Amino acid sequence: MALLSTALSRARDWGECALNLAFPWPESLATEPVRIEEPYCQQCGYPYPSLETYGSHFRCTNCVDRDWHFEWARAGYRTEGEVLDAIVGFKYRDQYYQYSRLVEWLTEVFDLHAVTGEWHALVPVPLYHRRRRERGFNQACEMARGLGIKRKLPVWDCLYRYRETPSQTGLERTARWENMEGAFHKKPGFDVRGLNLLLIDDVFTTGATTNACAQALAQNGAGRLAVLTIARS
Repeated sequence: MALLSTALSRARDWGECALNLAFPWPESLATEPVRIEEPYCQQCGYPYPSLETYGSHFRCTNCVDRDWHFEWARAGYRTEGEVLDAIVGFKYRDQYYQYSRLVEWLTEVFDLHAVTGEWHALVPVPLYHRRRRERGFNQACEMARGLGIKRKLPVWDCLYRYRETPSQTGLERTARWENMEGAFHKKPGFDVRGLNLLLIDDVFTTGATTNACAQALAQNGAGRLAVLTIARS
């Protein structure tokens, strides 16, 4: 019965998605997407327009003393305006028609920053199982699949959230990092040794979540690790 209920729920959701695509809602009144362009920190990708003479050959003060487990993180847009509307709408408001636009933005980021890399797989940042069950899907996994189809890359859902953590929203930088410490593990049955993996999520804020994911992969012998997100806060 539970399986049938889940199947019916998913059918209803994707049926609604199809209707939304055919009859889209009115255009958002939010501002146009704000692209992230150089100069930005070469580690976390945070933009610093006032440092235009440096290009992207610098690390910001938040990154200098951090123990990062990925080479770099890149995002395409600031977390505001239409981009924020689309992300929040898709995750929390059943606006499944936003999916194609989110995948399009993520593909732009890939083509700009990662297309020349030899990536073995895309790895979505996982949700805790209770939160995924409540939401009905993991937005990072859905977006990774969309990107994987467009750029012919496999998606490895090879991480799980070992413990439930309080929401990162509203937490300060240090609290976010402490919150994520040891939160992720590699799933049994996946061998990531020597593989170049690209972590996928919707938003990058402090990097605490993606860095904890990268740490779990690095501890299991992964090769090159980097992060792609649609937006940067």
